[in-house]
Amino acid sequence: MNEILKQKAAGIKLLISDCDGVLTDAGVYYGSNGEDLKKFNMRDGMGVERLRKYAGVQTSIITGELSPSIAKRAEKLQITELHLGIKDKVVVFKDICNRLNLQPEQVAYIGDDYNDLEVMRLAGLTACPADALPQIKNQVDILCTLNGGEGCFREFAELIIDSKSNAFSASSLNGTITLNNGRVIGKGQPSYIIAEIGINHNGSLETAKKLIDEAVAAKADAVKFQKRTPEICVPKDQWELMRDTPWGRITYIDYKRKTEFGIAEYATIDQYCKKLGIDWFVSAWDAPSVDFMEQFDTVLYKLASASLTDFTLIQRILETGKPLMLSTGMSTIKEIEATMNYIMAFDENYPLFIAHSTSAYPCPLQELNLKMIQTLEAKYPGVPIGYSGHETGLATTVAAVTLGATFVERHFTLDRAMWGSDHAASVEPQGLQRLVRDIRDVETALGDGQKKVYESELAPMKRLRVNISAEYKEKPTA
Repeated sequence: MNEILKQKAAGIKLLISDCDGVLTDAGVYYGSNGEDLKKFNMRDGMGVERLRKYAGVQTSIITGELSPSIAKRAEKLQITELHLGIKDKVVVFKDICNRLNLQPEQVAYIGDDYNDLEVMRLAGLTACPADALPQIKNQVDILCTLNGGEGCFREFAELIIDSKSNAFSASSLNGTITLNNGRVIGKGQPSYIIAEIGINHNGSLETAKKLIDEAVAAKADAVKFQKRTPEICVPKDQWELMRDTPWGRITYIDYKRKTEFGIAEYATIDQYCKKLGIDWFVSAWDAPSVDFMEQFDTVLYKLASASLTDFTLIQRILETGKPLMLSTGMSTIKEIEATMNYIMAFDENYPLFIAHSTSAYPCPLQELNLKMIQTLEAKYPGVPIGYSGHETGLATTVAAVTLGATFVERHFTLDRAMWGSDHAASVEPQGLQRLVRDIRDVETALGDGQKKVYESELAPMKRLRVNISAEYKEKPTA
């Protein structure tokens, strides 16, 4: 894109798209009842969400079609400016500009057919898919390399995002990722310390708030919870197994339901964390849980080690555009590679973290394998590498930072003797305070690797050294 087009793209506030031939291919699909169906591309949906989040640009659809599939897709993507069955797109274009108080040059348009020509003459920036009609190709500012329904909308959206220069910092460029609150994680930054509450709240909101309080007191950077849909995550053959719990002897599925927070609890947690100034996010274990969490403006998503091969879940998280933290416990290198290849195929610059982990609770020292932090760093240069630990003790987590972990995560509890599966491998409040303190001390002590003589050394030098360099002979001692 040349500089003139970049300047145009930087001023765009709304992207209007045709549907057939752009958001969908040119095919016609019918359901079993004869209803008209549409085949949408997930990458294009991601483009809508990224435009909104990283460039502040909204999306509108103007189409001559009346398919309910388009309405459903628009609802899913939160596109409110949806205009179906339109014969005169110019009239609708002008009405949108008037209602939204936009100048035509602030509106971009992507289309593929002759009925898009008049609108294109009004819009400030135009594009079309690679398989658009010849006259359209001659009219537009940008000819996409991808066909309609195969990611051309996303391609155009990314050009607009890049022109505005406020997208996330790509990890492939400098090894850092900027969260939506401005916090930077990666090389050259203080380690991002995560207190993993998980399900250690035991279904109690008050316990959760106490854990948040302790994490804030310890000066952790974030707290993390886990979000599941029990009916999806618990195998059906385990639903009716009986278990002794704080709520009495109940079925396993009822136990999992009681430890899950809903909208009321997470709304309270969201407000409480914002009030106390600490980040929060979750490990989402299934796609509906991601949909649920999208109600909140959390800083990232964590993918638990158990979910590393769950590509349906990964796909749903990628569609949100939020940074993704992968945990690699119980995984082979080939499985890690497969997941990384899947993500890179979706977006080679997707904001991504990788956490080395061993999924034993608690994990024996000989299985921590901390040198994997350096192995992952060498294998995926530019991607922030961290550590998710389940061991007892603190020294090994501090060691992970010295080996290059740009973030660390430890399970956290009020009391390791509490009822529940994760408490025994968790850190108590005093331990979390010591962990944060020791990590910050080590970061300070690591220095910059450049040899120098400090002012505090001058007096011992003059007392003890036989031959003092001329540059230090006249320097006053402290």
